[in-house]
Amino acid sequence: MTDDSTGASVSNLSAPVADRFADAPVHRSRPALSPSRASDFKQCPLKYRLRAIDRVPEPPSRAAVRGSVVHAVLEDLFGLPAAERRPERAADLIPDAWERVRAEREGLDELVADGGPQALFDEVRKLVTSYYELEDPRRFEPHALEERVEVDLDGDIPLRGFVDRIDVAPNGLLRVVDYKTGRSPGPMHEARALFQLKFYALMILRTRDIVPAQLRLIYLADKNILTYTPDREELDRFQRILTALWQAIIDAGRTGDFPPTRNSLCKFCDFKPLCPEYGGTPPPYPGWPVQAPVPADLVSERLPEDV
Repeated sequence: MTDDSTGASVSNLSAPVADRFADAPVHRSRPALSPSRASDFKQCPLKYRLRAIDRVPEPPSRAAVRGSVVHAVLEDLFGLPAAERRPERAADLIPDAWERVRAEREGLDELVADGGPQALFDEVRKLVTSYYELEDPRRFEPHALEERVEVDLDGDIPLRGFVDRIDVAPNGLLRVVDYKTGRSPGPMHEARALFQLKFYALMILRTRDIVPAQLRLIYLADKNILTYTPDREELDRFQRILTALWQAIIDAGRTGDFPPTRNSLCKFCDFKPLCPEYGGTPPPYPGWPVQAPVPADLVSERLPEDV
């Protein structure tokens, strides 16, 4: 699971982003490349800067918190003996999972003010029930849960990410699984999902010298599964893509030139008050962090994008 240790105050989450930035201390750990941060830079360099370098605090969304609770329930579920992983037992885990998420991040009570926690519990229960239509957790034992994976590629390129689950078959084949509480992407939008899967596959290859036999995204909202079978040659090509992307980020970091890019996702962006495309002004560029990387660099990775 994740928490908020970005170093920025989030006690005044109802205030506009521009106002909240004034009270947030500068976080100076070195940014790392994760699926979400890589997607941020490709989507909008300014969004990447405000998240990865300035660390402007963002209010959590109900969807993101719901996703975090679902992840917590599924993690706790696999901590039980296989025979106990029944749907009704999973439902019993929801209140404790909510309390753990709530304790890790301030401001969540505001998100459940209408309807109370029970309304959120009902939403989580529906998604967990969907999970049982896609997998039976009583039939296998995961090798790892909520695993943080880190590797520095050649050229001092830091990759970081969290993997929901790693399965290892009796014959040694490895499967990487990631839960999504949103809907599966249509054919026109599968590229981003495949980008994330290739990212995980490359990290597994570089840390374990194993090409995963399968990578799986499980979409609970519409009960779909997206799978990908990588090969070593393709992952070597993907590493070259990430190398070029990181070089572009480093070049922008040296100059401070992170231009905004208007796109269809702008309507969901909390940084619009700081965006020149919408009449805002970004804070002064603090410079590229030079401090050694800090392990907590990506603690908020699941909020709000990767649920």
